[in-house]
Amino acid sequence: MPTVDLRTRDGASDGTVELDDALFSVPINVPAMHQVVVAQLAAARRGTSKTRSRREVRGGGAKPYRQKGTGRARQGSIRSPQWSGGGVAHGPSGEQNYTKRVSKKLKRLALRSALSDRVASGDLMVVRDLSFDAPRTKDAVAAMAALELTGRRVLVVLAHLHEPTALSFRNLTDVHVLTVDQLNTYDVLASDVVVFEQAALEHIGLGTRAISGDDQEHDADEEESS
Repeated sequence: MPTVDLRTRDGASDGTVELDDALFSVPINVPAMHQVVVAQLAAARRGTSKTRSRREVRGGGAKPYRQKGTGRARQGSIRSPQWSGGGVAHGPSGEQNYTKRVSKKLKRLALRSALSDRVASGDLMVVRDLSFDAPRTKDAVAAMAALELTGRRVLVVLAHLHEPTALSFRNLTDVHVLTVDQLNTYDVLASDVVVFEQAALEHIGLGTRAISGDDQEHDADEEESS
């Protein structure tokens, strides 16, 4: 079972944390990661690029010159694809769908492989608590400096959505923040270091996140109103 140091937000050591073998110590499957990343990037494409075909280009209603006797090739319209200013043959229609189907089993395998790769390379860190009392970029910069992560691409995985923390990191171009239920293969591989809140570890792969105090108050309000 792999073990990593548990750190505080100030960079101090606070013991160790044992990681789940099923998530952080599996054989690294590169083809699985490649397929999932390609599918994620394809799904992010909007597919709105469009060119006009010959029937959509204005003009070209008359035959440019007579059929025979000119010594030139036969032409029926100046809006044919071979003409400058003509329509585009076989261009995008604006309704492209680039999505690729990937099974849930393959997605889970790819995520486990990516996390295992980060552990094997020593680029995974666990912090006891990353929450800030108020949104301040200065505090986020100080935390990154204390954890010796300045200048590296960092993926921060929170146990639950804590708005002051997310807002504090938002202005840092090298830091990307997710809640644990949003964790995915592409963001893990696109970062140099993955930083987990300790409470987030038990929710990896479950599609859930830890319940915050705000969520509890919201649930209580709903129960009272009902």
